Amino acid sequence: MPELKIKISDKLDKELKESGIDTSILVDRLVKQIEEEKGMTDWSVKLQHAGRKGRLEELRRKGLI
Repeated sequence: MPELKIKISDKLDKELKESGIDTSILVDRLVKQIEEEKGMTDWSVKLQHAGRKGRLEELRRKGLI
């Protein structure tokens, strides 16, 4: 299995050890959540770009820039 090294604060390290949370499970869940959110993020960026398309030219026609 591949290995991932991350740096965390001493405070977080202490809290994780005290809680008994398995950090490998925690990281796995975080990666899955990021993957699930990537689709929504990509969609929202495309939507934002589409909304801005032509905006510069419109502002120029109105003499605002």
